[in-house]
Amino acid sequence: MSEDVRLRDVEAADLEVFLAHEHDPEAARRSRFAPRAREAFMRHWTTRILGDPAVFVQAVTVDGDLAGNLVAWWEDDRRFIGYWFGREFWGRGIGSRAMELFLRQERIRPLHADPFHANTGSVRLLEKHGFQRTGTVRHGDDEHLLLVLHTPAHHLTG
Repeated sequence: MSEDVRLRDVEAADLEVFLAHEHDPEAARRSRFAPRAREAFMRHWTTRILGDPAVFVQAVTVDGDLAGNLVAWWEDDRRFIGYWFGREFWGRGIGSRAMELFLRQERIRPLHADPFHANTGSVRLLEKHGFQRTGTVRHGDDEHLLLVLHTPAHHLTG
């Protein structure tokens, strides 16, 4: 069964779904990212993501259903990518297809990512799309891998 994975601009109603994704206990465990309270989450999304013209963000849909998001932002002089998908969309190749579509639009390189080292699905997704391990970084008590994409990934397939 082929699933229709698409990207679109984020709509205000999407934020409630993204909040629910962030509060999924298994997603929080795998990412080692502490879910934010609703008010803090909404403030972050409306000001730091949707309100920042330097941030590129896209909602991911599967057969018209909202599945998650991909976002690219600046931290100092480095461009980072992040993503979050609802658990019901894991393990189906959706993240890979969405990443391929996103990287066609987000052309800034190098592009960095720093997944939790034990989040093997996320690390595999990034490496499949050409990200290479360059070291580790710490976020609190947790070790995260630092991966970098140097060249456009248009030649890679999902």
